[in-house]
Amino acid sequence: MAKRSESDLFKKFRINGKFSLTDFDPESRPFAKGDEADQRARLESLASELDELQDLLHANGSRKVLLVLQGMDTSGKDGTVRWVFGRTSPLGVRVAAFKAPTEEEKARDFLWRCHAVVPRAGELMVWNRSHYEDVLVPVVNKWIDKDQTAARYEHISQFEKLLTETGTVVLKCMLHISADEQKKRLQARIDDPTKHWKFSLGDLEVRKQWALYQKAYEKALTATSTKFAPWHVIPANDKLHRNLMVAQLLVSALKGMKLKAPKSNPAFAGLVVE
Repeated sequence: MAKRSESDLFKKFRINGKFSLTDFDPESRPFAKGDEADQRARLESLASELDELQDLLHANGSRKVLLVLQGMDTSGKDGTVRWVFGRTSPLGVRVAAFKAPTEEEKARDFLWRCHAVVPRAGELMVWNRSHYEDVLVPVVNKWIDKDQTAARYEHISQFEKLLTETGTVVLKCMLHISADEQKKRLQARIDDPTKHWKFSLGDLEVRKQWALYQKAYEKALTATSTKFAPWHVIPANDKLHRNLMVAQLLVSALKGMKLKAPKSNPAFAGLVVE
C-alpha cells in the first residue's frame, strides 16, 4: 500500500459534514515519524521554516493568517503556541487569549471583541480560544436556545467569510484529548505547587460537563467547518505530536499562499554605505 501524503493525512482530520469526536483517536500520532529525537528535530525544522515564511508574509504586506486554537482545559493551547512559534520573532506573531467576556464585551454583540484582534496585513495572529467559546459555554449552560445558537453559527461563518474574502487565511484546530488524559494533566497541576496558578476549582466543575462539551464541539464544528475556513481535529494526547501536526498544517498553508518577496528597488543598485 502506498504511503499517504501529508495532504491526504490532513484530509482525514478535516471536518466535512456531520461527525463524532469518537471517530478520532486522541492517542493517534499519524504525523510522528521516527523516535522522539527525530520528532523534536522535525519540530525545530518546522519552527525555523515557519519563521522564514512569516518574514515573507510580513514583507509581502497584503495577506494575513489567523490560527484558531480550541480545546478542552489542559488540551495544550498555551503549549502549542510556545513550541510551534519557538523560532518565530515576537514581532511577527500576535496572540490573543479569549477569556470569559467582560461586562463591556457582554453589552455588545458576541463578535465585537473579535474584530479588534483580527490580523493586520502581513501579520500572523493566533487566537488562544476564540469566538467559538460563545457557541460552547452558553450552549452547555443553556444560556442560549437552539435558534440563538444556529444564528450564532451563521454569524460566525459569515464573519470568517469576510476575513477570507479580504485576504486572511483562516486555520482552525480543535486540540482533541481524552477524558483520562485531562484527568492526568489536572492532577499534575494540583500535585505540583509551581503549577497551581494554572488550576482553579472551576476546572473540576467544567470537567463534570465533559460529555456536554463534546456534543457542543461536534455541533459547532459541523456547522462552521467550511471550504474557506475548515476545522481540523488534532489528536493531542501526545504533546509532541500535537505540536508537529499544527506546525505542519501552518507551514503547508503558508506555502500554499505562494507569497513572493517584494521586487528589488533598482535605486539601491550599486549603493555603498559610507
